[in-house]
Amino acid sequence: HVQLVESGGGSVQAGGSLRLSCAASGYSVSTGYMAWFRQAPGKEREGVAAVDTDGSTNYLDSVKGRFTISRDNAKNTVALQMNSLKSEDTALYYCVTDLFELRYWGQGTQVTVS
Repeated sequence: HVQLVESGGGSVQAGGSLRLSCAASGYSVSTGYMAWFRQAPGKEREGVAAVDTDGSTNYLDSVKGRFTISRDNAKNTVALQMNSLKSEDTALYYCVTDLFELRYWGQGTQVTVS
């Protein structure tokens, strides 16, 4: 079955960097739309970054130029490099894939920027 496991979250000061990783199993990341979503306390979940099967990427306007999504087909992982972090980036970050018209979510990893 499809499983997504995030890692790399933590606490960092504003201006710092973190790299989130999502390890996928049960399918190949090269065959699915991959994305990172986040949800801050009291706010709705929002899409942060996505990479499609053709390699094209999309980003939330507020993270453009600071975040980079990448996919490693050999390792079957997707990463989110986050630089110049701001307090408003504090949230629970989820790895997501759309596969055969179904959406799968990881359990999330917490990012706290102070």
